[in-house]
Amino acid sequence: MIIGMTGSIASGKETLTKFLIKKGFKYYVVSELLKEELKKRNLEITRENMQNLGDELRKKEGAAVLMKMLLEKINPNENSIIDSLRNPKEAEFLRENLKKFILIAVDANREIRFKRILSRNRSSDPKTWEEFLKVDKRDHHDTKNPLGQQVEECIKISDFVLLNNGTLEEFEEKIKKVYEGVIK
Repeated sequence: MIIGMTGSIASGKETLTKFLIKKGFKYYVVSELLKEELKKRNLEITRENMQNLGDELRKKEGAAVLMKMLLEKINPNENSIIDSLRNPKEAEFLRENLKKFILIAVDANREIRFKRILSRNRSSDPKTWEEFLKVDKRDHHDTKNPLGQQVEECIKISDFVLLNNGTLEEFEEKIKKVYEGVIK
């Protein structure tokens, strides 16, 4: 089974990933493809540069280009996670080309996600509320580019949406229920 993952920044996708890796899933992340290409181009690895590159590749080679690249690396007979889908055309491509594919979205309220960003203190994360809102807006719905970041649309077409507004333990219980009910 291949699980595609989508969701808002700092919503809890990493927690879901860790759970599935413990269950034997192999982990593939779209950002690694983008980082490799940015290195080849001698460009700084930043969230904005990765977003711009992803948009550029989708514009040149179609909305599913990143999924096509990943499928070359994935054994479709192994349990795998793809982190993270940003455009609904990527999910459509995977649904059309894989026998066992589900899309799981993770989301949480903005204020909670911003607090998580501040506490995790990653260098690539926004540092102010205004920066966070700018990043979140582009991630969720880039109105200027239909082939760009469309996380909001991905969430809408997900097979499961896990809301992570509570404690870590509550969220892990939600993950466990989806795993035991559908994936296992």
